[in-house]
Amino acid sequence: APQKMTVQDVPRAFPTVDVPDHAHYTIGIVILIVGITGTLGNFLVFYAFCRSRSLQTPANILIINLAISDFLMSITQSPVFFTSSLYKHWIFGEKG
Repeated sequence: APQKMTVQDVPRAFPTVDVPDHAHYTIGIVILIVGITGTLGNFLVFYAFCRSRSLQTPANILIINLAISDFLMSITQSPVFFTSSLYKHWIFGEKG
């Protein structure tokens, strides 16, 4: 059976750089703001589409599909990235 390779088996596979703490926190705050804005904004687009019959046109279905996918990305990716930025490394393990 083939042996499973890990990142530790390949030297310099993922080079790291020492980044100052304030850079991690700044990026984390920006991602938090983007995540909150994306979640609220896309939810409002979806809400307006559902409440207004005049907006429910075939052309606007593309906009709603984009808003839903962006909403799902905002609620799933922003918290993970924000948390990792606060801890200054990936904390979700190999599976994550």
